[in-house]
Amino acid sequence: MRAVVQRVSKASVSVDDTIIGEIGNGLLVFLGVSQEDTEKDVQYLVDKTLNLRIFQDDHQKMNLSVKEIQGEVLVVSQFTLQGDARKGRRPSFIKAAEPSQADAWYQKYISSLKEQGVSVSSGQFAAEMAVSLVNDGPVTILLDSTRLF
Repeated sequence: MRAVVQRVSKASVSVDDTIIGEIGNGLLVFLGVSQEDTEKDVQYLVDKTLNLRIFQDDHQKMNLSVKEIQGEVLVVSQFTLQGDARKGRRPSFIKAAEPSQADAWYQKYISSLKEQGVSVSSGQFAAEMAVSLVNDGPVTILLDSTRLF
């Protein structure tokens, strides 16, 4: 499981020009599920997402998590995060999970975040979405449950 986590001052996701999810100060998470992902991968990324210390404290140091600032999280599914572009010019997506499996883990990730008391909004799985954001910093962190990076 992979995630691109961006610290934002606001973000929203739309389907057919209708906003279906939006947040203020917090994290925008693009989530990509692989065929091999398990409950362990979900829990690893939930823990990392909630406890990443990437928000500034009173001394302008990145020492606070989204939980500590009572921020929000917007989660958007993005299978292309599982793309492999090392060979050729067209990415291969063979490691991406099948839609039913990917949606199940995507929903589990969202529900696990909510269980921790964080306000969570989300996109629509497998839909064409438009994402708008104001990246604060900018701060962008890559996460991989296999600890590839």
